[in-house]
Amino acid sequence: MVKRVSLMGADCPVARALDVIGDWWSLLIIRDVFDGRRRFSELQSGLGIAKGMLAVRLRDLVGRGVLTTAPASDGSAYREYALTEKGSGLFLVIVALRQWGEDHLYRPDEQHSVLVDIETSCPVDRLSLQSTDGRRLGWRETEVRAVGAA
Repeated sequence: MVKRVSLMGADCPVARALDVIGDWWSLLIIRDVFDGRRRFSELQSGLGIAKGMLAVRLRDLVGRGVLTTAPASDGSAYREYALTEKGSGLFLVIVALRQWGEDHLYRPDEQHSVLVDIETSCPVDRLSLQSTDGRRLGWRETEVRAVGAA
């Protein structure tokens, strides 16, 4: 088995982010917590992931400050998982992946789920990157520049 290399010391913020949430199980767990699944058993049955794998991923996400645990809301002896502020910040990442999947991975007539505005029941607008003056930006209109100490 290949030993996992940590990317937390990388210069690139994308590499550091992937060090925390880069495997598909972690992103699917985070998606399911956004969708209201809170208990180990709900996550395990919804994802079809092995219990040991889920336990490792949850422990890692809690350890990295993406999720936290709390006593079950119904007063039972169970623990529930909840997003921290850091974890909640991944909402746009999940939406971006969802929208990319909708745009590129389904046939036009293929049924799939969509994200809707609870107030209007209408699908949410497509995400877009905007400049500070409101212009829509694509990858050709941006570049990465170093900041901070050299």
